[in-house]
Amino acid sequence: MQHDDVIWNTLRAGTCSYKLKSITQDFCKNEYNVMGLCNRSNCPLANSNYATVREEEGVCYLYIKTIERAAFPAKLWEKIRLSKDYQTALQEIDRHLIYWPFQSKHKCKKRYTKIFQYLMRMRKMATRRQKKLVTMPRKIERRERRREVKALLAAKLDNAIERELLERLKQGTYGDMYKFPETAFDKAMQDEDADSEVEIEDEPSTSKEAKSKEKKVQFVAAEDFEETDSEMEEYSATDTSEDESEMESESEEEELIKERIKRSRPRVVIEYEKPKIAETKKN
Repeated sequence: MQHDDVIWNTLRAGTCSYKLKSITQDFCKNEYNVMGLCNRSNCPLANSNYATVREEEGVCYLYIKTIERAAFPAKLWEKIRLSKDYQTALQEIDRHLIYWPFQSKHKCKKRYTKIFQYLMRMRKMATRRQKKLVTMPRKIERRERRREVKALLAAKLDNAIERELLERLKQGTYGDMYKFPETAFDKAMQDEDADSEVEIEDEPSTSKEAKSKEKKVQFVAAEDFEETDSEMEEYSATDTSEDESEMESESEEEELIKERIKRSRPRVVIEYEKPKIAETKKN
């Protein structure tokens, strides 16, 4: 037969492996303990009749131990699955522990309430978006930085080699000595064609700008202007200067015409004889 008092006395002496000592209260690590406290009423080893609630993968179970199964350790605990509904689960605990003391039923209900609350919090946290903090050691960070620097240098070197080879291919230095892949050469030619197309597209844009400037010019009627006396004097001075220049040009043209007419006509020389009467008088 099992004697609960003898078992508790031996465990209280300090031979229990589930006991955790502290300054104020001793705790129990046994998974079947209802309250998690190390005392006579809550010890699952020192009580032949015991009930508790456990959670396994989000499902709550009611575990019951009776003295009739003490001789069968494999069948010592009776496992009963509880409903997901809170109220129905409490009713099931009352139904299965109908002849048990009130304290044991109250402890099971209290434990089930705590488990139900943290399961609800877990479901809410799973639906939320959370940040994941990942620690990176300093050695790994330094290694990654060195690799990045080496990769950048290698990329610049590869680009320089590719440009030099393309220039030599364009110049025809190798001729038919080597067979290079034409993909890089075609790519370079396409880039040059794209640059030329961009330059061609820029020209009509400049013509469009000129048209837009021409459109900005506006013509206004003469009634909109208010001419002052000074402006009228300037206009009259410019008109007189223009008339004088026109007159001078006309006179020059007339002189040229007269000279041409004179050259075209034959020259006529007229000689006059002196009278003899005057000579006789002198004599």
